[in-house]
Amino acid sequence: MKAVTVYTDGACSGNPGPGGWGAVLLYGSHRKEISGGAPATTNNRMELTAVIEALKLLKEPCQVALYSDSKYVIDALEKGWAWGWKRRGWVKSDKKPALNPDLWEELLRLTQTHKLEYHWVKGHASNPLNNRCDELAVAESQKYK
Repeated sequence: MKAVTVYTDGACSGNPGPGGWGAVLLYGSHRKEISGGAPATTNNRMELTAVIEALKLLKEPCQVALYSDSKYVIDALEKGWAWGWKRRGWVKSDKKPALNPDLWEELLRLTQTHKLEYHWVKGHASNPLNNRCDELAVAESQKYK
């Protein structure tokens, strides 16, 4: 399996509001940056979209080291919460509806293709790749102002 490193971030101006997402993919000496946005969305939707769009670029099953500053994304995947939400019909353990089931459904499907390791990084700190993802996401969100 090819080893790929993926950094992702999402941003939203207001929550909900105009938002953007960014991702940096690294494979050997190759580096690819991708980004996008939406006129009316939430920060968590942008965080999820960044991971989904990055994984969709991979043409074959890969070993993926995923770095994100989103506890929502990392914890739900690493701790298996999202699978529990799906099993319960997109209901959380506190009986409240799980948000963003459409995106979680797609992300869980993609995680079945690849072998992922999850890494939470502190946002807006000294990690240059996380900061680059933030720049991409913020720039996309600004397009909708």
